[in-house]
Amino acid sequence: MLGAPIGVYLFISYACILLGLWALVDAAIRPTNAYPAAGRQTKVIWLAILGGGVVAQWIFPALFGPIAMLGLAGIVAAIVYLVDVRRKLIEVARGSRW
Repeated sequence: MLGAPIGVYLFISYACILLGLWALVDAAIRPTNAYPAAGRQTKVIWLAILGGGVVAQWIFPALFGPIAMLGLAGIVAAIVYLVDVRRKLIEVARGSRW
């Protein structure tokens, strides 16, 4: 009876770690000069944020309290990167349409 909720939790947990890894790898392969051109933080800062988020998700998933919020912050950082920063970096790489 407890197997299904634990399985769902593990699936969501691993999916969030994969999301963070996807964001981290994508940030690593983007050109360094594209970040300031897109008006975002530097590549080093984004790699540190996303890398710290992945580590926090990996190490602290079973903990409760304030330190577990670091994992949640890592998920939010990955989503912000993928939805906002990545889109701007792609636009900069393509160049302006106008």
